[in-house]
Amino acid sequence: MTSILIIDDEEKLRGLLARIIKSEGFDVTEAPDLKSGFKKLEIQHFDVVLCDVKLPDGNGVEFVQKVRSVFPDVEILLLTAFGNIPDGIQAMKNGAFDYIVKGDDNDRIIPLLYKAAEKAGLRQQVRSLKKQLGNTHSFDAIIGKSKSIAASVDLAQKVSVTDSTVLLLGETGTGKEVFAHAIHENSKRGDKSFVALNCSAFAKDLLESELFGYKQGAFTGAARDKKGFIEEAHGGTLFLDEIGEMPIELQAKLLRVLESSEFIRVGDTVPKKSDFRLIAATNRDLKSESEQGRFRSDLYFRLNIFEIRIPPLRERLKDVEALADFYIGQFSDKINRSRPAVSEEFLSALQTYSWPGNIRELKNVIERSVILASDEGLTTDLLPFEIRTSENRSSTVSAFSIASAEKLQIQKVLNYTKNNKAEAARLLEIGIATLYRKMEEYKL
Repeated sequence: MTSILIIDDEEKLRGLLARIIKSEGFDVTEAPDLKSGFKKLEIQHFDVVLCDVKLPDGNGVEFVQKVRSVFPDVEILLLTAFGNIPDGIQAMKNGAFDYIVKGDDNDRIIPLLYKAAEKAGLRQQVRSLKKQLGNTHSFDAIIGKSKSIAASVDLAQKVSVTDSTVLLLGETGTGKEVFAHAIHENSKRGDKSFVALNCSAFAKDLLESELFGYKQGAFTGAARDKKGFIEEAHGGTLFLDEIGEMPIELQAKLLRVLESSEFIRVGDTVPKKSDFRLIAATNRDLKSESEQGRFRSDLYFRLNIFEIRIPPLRERLKDVEALADFYIGQFSDKINRSRPAVSEEFLSALQTYSWPGNIRELKNVIERSVILASDEGLTTDLLPFEIRTSENRSSTVSAFSIASAEKLQIQKVLNYTKNNKAEAARLLEIGIATLYRKMEEYKL
């Protein structure tokens, strides 16, 4: 029920207002002065305050500012016996919802109360959603206590309070965007936009227009001006994922933006400015790429101000149980079923698998298992074949054997080439037929 606080020193008028407002279904509390009204605000939640301007212990116009600074979700309607334009203007500047003249505006009170209550409710919903989003994207959302992930989190926390550019390094699926969100949320820009763009998802021309925006008529189909991601990120954070995939021609333009904060929309000639923090991520070795001329060295050094490596899941297998537990709960809630029991064999299989797809692969495996689970809970027969048999393979193939090292190297190169087998065979310096044979042998 919407709660209203009436503050007025005229007892009869206050009582009359209370009866009228209660008849509309509102919960009403009364106070004779500002001091007692503020005490009630401290101990009880109110959606709207209906307050007289002239009270024995102060001025309602000034009271508005005090209340809004302490209780930002509360809306305030001011009542006055005499219309005063300067007071009305100041009241609105201080954050009042509206300013009502007693007698002249009586028929407006109830409609305004409904509008003010609706606005207060929306404020509370937005604040609640922001809080939930903050929790989702905070450092607490990064699951795991292994030394490798703890070291990465520690670095991210330290750099988050600065405005420095951050370069996140790690294999696909390790959670680089989760880190980027947490750094943003913990920064002074946390209440501004977080804009993410995957550089590998667009062709060169389309990536340029997405990044820099374009002017109406710049190309066929450009029916109106459009802001790019750089402009949208003004005041906040721009996250460029897979920056190693950015065409080298665009790298020069991005470098100019980072050095001058200026950019030009496609088809335009007038430079614009954007103040943003850059967080970039890649699964490539940018140092090696720059040495081989595939990535601009000047951009690499500009990006590599603060580097954080996100460890692959195989280097933090102690965290698999906690991650699995989290996703089991998440997906059980998602499909509206009770949380299934987890067998020791199921958990053991998860902890002995190498997870080439990292956390993303684990998440997908858990979702599938929860969907397929029967009354027996989560058992190994729900797992994909390669995970079910990983425990047996690990007991017969030493982690230090040549076969194990060869399998790991092939998997790394396949990840690097995004499963392009011809390119992988070239980098491994073996024939394509040999690569297919080894992939079958190692079940990759």
